[in-house]
Amino acid sequence: MANSVQEQVIAQEPAGKAGQSAMSDFVPTKEQTAFQRVISSQPFWVTIALIALVILMTAMEPSFGTSENVANVTRNFAPFGIMALGMTVVIITGGIDLSVGSIMGLVVIVAGLFLTWHYPWYIAFAMGLFSGLSCGAVNGFFVAYVGMPSFVVTLGMLSVARSLAVVFSANQMLYQFGPDAPIVKAIGQAKWPRHGPEDWAPHWIPELSSQFWTMVILALIVGFVFNFTAWARHLFAIGGNEEAARLTGVPVDWIKFQAYLFSAFTASIASLLLLGYNGSAINAMGQGYELRVIAATVIGGASLMGGAGTAFGAIIGSAFLEVIRNALLMAGIDSNWQGAFVGAFIVLAVLLGMQTGGKSILAASLATLMPKKSR
Repeated sequence: MANSVQEQVIAQEPAGKAGQSAMSDFVPTKEQTAFQRVISSQPFWVTIALIALVILMTAMEPSFGTSENVANVTRNFAPFGIMALGMTVVIITGGIDLSVGSIMGLVVIVAGLFLTWHYPWYIAFAMGLFSGLSCGAVNGFFVAYVGMPSFVVTLGMLSVARSLAVVFSANQMLYQFGPDAPIVKAIGQAKWPRHGPEDWAPHWIPELSSQFWTMVILALIVGFVFNFTAWARHLFAIGGNEEAARLTGVPVDWIKFQAYLFSAFTASIASLLLLGYNGSAINAMGQGYELRVIAATVIGGASLMGGAGTAFGAIIGSAFLEVIRNALLMAGIDSNWQGAFVGAFIVLAVLLGMQTGGKSILAASLATLMPKKSR
């Protein structure tokens, strides 16, 4: 989709800006078969690597492939997958959101405070969501309408939101949630399908968490939006060439504002689900999560230069990082090595997505191995 949008935008650029070489970047795309498009995509190869890793670890450590461990892995990466969907939208525009982890901390404290004040759970969740969306609105305003760099704005919000979380909580854990505490825990700890005498699911089917199912629903919605809406075409156009998109009538500022609002929304949803799962609220919630979310998004194929990204890539990148973490623990490798592995995969993912002669290194290599037939 991104290529088709960019082709339309480039075609409307002045000849001096577009140039013959830029137009040639898009011509080969028309000649690619569906199979070639799939195997040249980064999410496809990440999926292959993920499947290979799962098979290898299951063979080496049988407990890795149990339904209990599958349920554990899916529950652990689901919040990151939810947040990666929002981060993908921001990165497609050519921006970045460093504040998502701190927004999580603020959201969980605000919601926790209203619960301790014995407000109904839906009021507490609404106030937590409102605080997160307010942070996203501030980010979006300064990036889209003031024109400040997203790195600077969201780095500032990272500090502001975390500081507010500490102040509001008086630097204490919140756990006395009043009469609606059971409902909050049920939301965060719900599983489906369930094992038990009265439930239909056999034990080899994992009990998947509410976080996982929320991630799946959001991914389907975002995937539909990316593939079938004009809003998404505008989003990719902004990432491909913001000035050209503006000249063609795309409401650039409004769409960029919405992108940061959506990123804050996904961080808020993940935070509220973890609030229910943990049964408590701490202001350190989400600390360092922004780096893992960005890593998952980039590994899943989103380009830090903008203009590329998929909902599937965001989910598969999140799953890949969690499977690596889980595999390292089961293999008895020091957990301190996690950062080294994650950093290496980020560099590799960016390397595969780098442009050379108008194509990614991966696509150029595949084109050499599988030359197109002459027309």
